[in-house]
Amino acid sequence: MKQSVILDESAIRRALTRIAHEIIERNKGIDDVVLVGIKTRGETLADRLARRIEEIEGKPIALGNLDITLYRDDLSKKSLDPEVKATELPHDINGKTVVLVDDVLYTGRTVRAAMDALVDHGRPDYIQLAVLIDRGHRELPIRPDFIGKNVPTSKSEQVVVRLSEVDTADEVTINQQ
Repeated sequence: MKQSVILDESAIRRALTRIAHEIIERNKGIDDVVLVGIKTRGETLADRLARRIEEIEGKPIALGNLDITLYRDDLSKKSLDPEVKATELPHDINGKTVVLVDDVLYTGRTVRAAMDALVDHGRPDYIQLAVLIDRGHRELPIRPDFIGKNVPTSKSEQVVVRLSEVDTADEVTINQQ
């Protein structure tokens, strides 16, 4: 298997800094904005974005995380005994702009599940999507609002995001069969 690094630690940091600025600019500040990371690596990326935004704005942004396990349309294929983790949303999301954060956007099914899970907790005015990697191959009409890097891939390739809080290093690789 051939592995190529497409983002190293500094490239990930720069991409997240750019996304943080774009979120602030698009929403004219952060007063009614909530970052919600999709577990597991989306949660870590949302934490990093929240720190960057606080450095820029001088105040914290509302932050939460979402477990989408029971909302997946492929749940029966994945496991007979799924591991469900806690969802933690900061407060009422009604009337807010929620920025869903994930590591890789591929078919769009994870994001669809996240939107279903989110609306079970309230009715935000807007839902935006921030992803570190957009690799294409959508099966659903879902488009990110904030992208760290567009990476054209074939369906046989695998994009792997490693983050130091979860894994051993910060890098994004493409694995080719």
